[in-house]
Amino acid sequence: MSLIKAVTLFSLIALTWQTQAAVLPQDRSDAMYHSYQGGGMSIDGPSILLRKKIGNSVSVSANYYVDTISGASIDVLATASPYEEERTEKSVGVDLLHEKTLVSFNYTNSLENDFFAESYHLGVSQDFFGDLTTLTLGFSKGSDEICRIGDVSFYEKAERQNYRLGLTQIITKNMIVGLSFENIADQGYLNNPYRSVRYIDPTAAKGYQFETEVYPNTRRSNAAAVTANYYLPYRASVYAEAKLFSDSWGIDANTYKLGYIHTFGNDWIVELRARHYAQEKADFYQDLFSRSAEFNVRARDKEMSTFNNVSFGASVTYEFQFSAANFFKKSTINLDIDHVNYDYDNFRNVLLDAPVGEEPLYQYSANITRLYVSIFY
Repeated sequence: MSLIKAVTLFSLIALTWQTQAAVLPQDRSDAMYHSYQGGGMSIDGPSILLRKKIGNSVSVSANYYVDTISGASIDVLATASPYEEERTEKSVGVDLLHEKTLVSFNYTNSLENDFFAESYHLGVSQDFFGDLTTLTLGFSKGSDEICRIGDVSFYEKAERQNYRLGLTQIITKNMIVGLSFENIADQGYLNNPYRSVRYIDPTAAKGYQFETEVYPNTRRSNAAAVTANYYLPYRASVYAEAKLFSDSWGIDANTYKLGYIHTFGNDWIVELRARHYAQEKADFYQDLFSRSAEFNVRARDKEMSTFNNVSFGASVTYEFQFSAANFFKKSTINLDIDHVNYDYDNFRNVLLDAPVGEEPLYQYSANITRLYVSIFY
């Protein structure tokens, strides 16, 4: 699974379990187009979500999501040819409401031509103290099956477990604060079978060669986040978020986000946001090793390096109401755009001519777009 997929999944899970209260989700249908363009990667495709209540205590949902991926990133160009592939993700879920308790079940599977993953999610949300406090607990378990194109003998597996705890508190009529904690345990084949490290070889034409990465077969991760939302007196709000992450591979990371939401008239909502992410490299990461198989574990994936990114984004939502007698209650059209700049501190651009180990540090930018229509009924 790529970093983009992993980060997206982590963010969605964290947001879901931190903000979910003991109330059934609204009946709705969403149709979305998403696009990621940057760093030689192109990822886009559609997504369809359907959600419907059954009575007053049950809600069911289904989601279909497609990624069409074209790869000509620096990693690919350095060691292989550009490629194209498609990933399809399917999920079904059910939410059960009993008084102030909400129990959620979800199953997801993801399929590529060389990768299959499935996961099960269980969550419990409970309101306390006059509905001013919401406690959420979550558990996920997943398994991956990894193959390698062109090598029929290659087959590996990985197992993943995730525990989540969240607490949301209404502080005043205008302010909500949330805390969340997450523990992740991974075991098995945890690296990308196509990634390579480079090592010095004076006999090679470029002065170095590549060999396959080798990762540890276990990983333990912990994350904590705090959020705050404040409603302003002129139909607007501001929010802030801070996250800390660390794992047994030596990666320490932090994320800070700030946003502003403003309502115009009865139909328009505009959001502006900024986000900064920074991480320290894994203990076994190096841009250039001194010899082949220098260490038992070794990585050169740029997402294992020391880097940071800064993103700026905007969202525009237009909402229109239907007739009270209509089956459909309302609909929204939503456009999200984010621009991200990535800077790497110890990953070098080997596509440029320079002495070995002195190539320019790598950097790139990406644009992320999401356009979707929601219908509530």
